[in-house]
Amino acid sequence: MSEATIPQGRGGPALDILAKRGGLVLVALVCIALVALFAGARYGMMLAIGLGFGIALEGLRFGFAGPWRAMILRREPAGIVAQLLSIGIVATVAIPLLAAHPGELTGAQAPIGWAMIGGAFIFGAAMQVVLGCGSGTLVNAGSGNPVGLLALPFFAIGSFAGAYHLIWWTGLGALPILTLSGWSGLIVTLAALAAVACLFLWLGKPGTRRLPRRLVIAAIALAALAIANLVIAGQPWGVVYGLGLWAAKGFTALGGDLSGSAFWRAGGSEQILQSSILTDYTSLTNIGIIAGAFVVAAWRSGGLSQKLPSYPMRAWLATIVAGFLLGYSSRLAFGCNVGAFFSGVSTGSLHGWVWFVAAFAGAFLGIRLRPLAGLEART
Repeated sequence: MSEATIPQGRGGPALDILAKRGGLVLVALVCIALVALFAGARYGMMLAIGLGFGIALEGLRFGFAGPWRAMILRREPAGIVAQLLSIGIVATVAIPLLAAHPGELTGAQAPIGWAMIGGAFIFGAAMQVVLGCGSGTLVNAGSGNPVGLLALPFFAIGSFAGAYHLIWWTGLGALPILTLSGWSGLIVTLAALAAVACLFLWLGKPGTRRLPRRLVIAAIALAALAIANLVIAGQPWGVVYGLGLWAAKGFTALGGDLSGSAFWRAGGSEQILQSSILTDYTSLTNIGIIAGAFVVAAWRSGGLSQKLPSYPMRAWLATIVAGFLLGYSSRLAFGCNVGAFFSGVSTGSLHGWVWFVAAFAGAFLGIRLRPLAGLEART
């Protein structure tokens, strides 16, 4: 039998797929090793944690904007309950750790004020317009979603601008930072999480109250990664600061002057601006989330072959505006679903609870704005 007549099996394509997947894993490991080598082992671990976040979020389809939408429109509570479960797991470890190591670890604590409440409301609306919160926008961009790719740079610009004006906004009035700390704080936090979860389950439509195993696994994985983030970086998982930092670095590289901003002129921010983003913990986890989502999308068959949706021009303009508002409002609100809600509540900050209520109220508005923006129907 000649070579031309030898039947072709499936080994060739299968081996190609394995080689590509192996290549993805190898590139990820090499990047982690390079960051560890040139920036330090701790920074390499933070990039690895970020990759874990991205893989878990995209691979297990765990998000924040989508579950809120599902609850509001279809009374499906599973996604939100999974979020509360993950927060509860982190709180069980984080709140006692913060009490035991006050000088080494810091929580996601912020004051409750008018700007924070308004920022959370606007953020909740904007994230429903583009169907992506802070981490969701990173995941969407990494997986090749055109809306996420367009929203991300404007999110960064908005975060930078919000930080520039932050001191003025907080001057409108705010309460002192209020926290739930120690074992009593943990008990109150877990009881509140359980009560809110029961409320959503009660409001949920019959037949939708059971948590799929996928969401349980995702909740546990994200909790483990968030705890590792706290222990290794000494600070909770966040998103918004890193994005604003990228825009600030771009601004100064173009000759911009930040001396007029008390936020960016502060000693800590000024030092970070002069350092590599590979030594900024939030930037590393953000980069890791994008890369992790890319790995999952590329791992799947046709994962990066998303076609450009035929939205009207107003939809793309709405994406730009919503992206900017996501960044600006989240800076005023001291974080997004991750930094304010997830990390705030899990480290005992009462602003995380207020943020959740205000942002959830804003989500009702955003859901109604999305069709008006032309982002609802695709052809």
